Amino acid sequence: MVCDGQKALFLQNEGDAELLNLKAIEVLAEAHGSTTELGTDKPGRSFQSHEQGRSAVEAPDYHTEAEVNFLRKVAGIIDAAASQGKTKHLVLIAPPKALGIVREGLTPAARAIITAEIHKDLAHLPIGTIETHLAAE
Repeated sequence: MVCDGQKALFLQNEGDAELLNLKAIEVLAEAHGSTTELGTDKPGRSFQSHEQGRSAVEAPDYHTEAEVNFLRKVAGIIDAAASQGKTKHLVLIAPPKALGIVREGLTPAARAIITAEIHKDLAHLPIGTIETHLAAE
């Protein structure tokens, strides 16, 4: 599985360990706009109780929230595949932050099928290029 916060490629190796032949089983993609596009409200303001001062409240990062929700959905798909016995071995490839979010959402059964984790952002590369990166690992 190759993913980042907006795209996930579920690939199956139809070759062997020496000569990879990856085929896409499923592709998930969500386009997340910037925080300003996703949330139009102005940041809130708070009032101090003992003085007349006011201060701004930090606005939520809607873009990051959307990416976290997407990665949790990916973890759910992995969990379902592991619990149904559809997948026996899994290699996770994602940037470190995304990998941590996916790992956090996995059940022990899904964690048991993980054979390797690669901390790289390869989700937007063609499958042939992903094969080349994996062969180099």
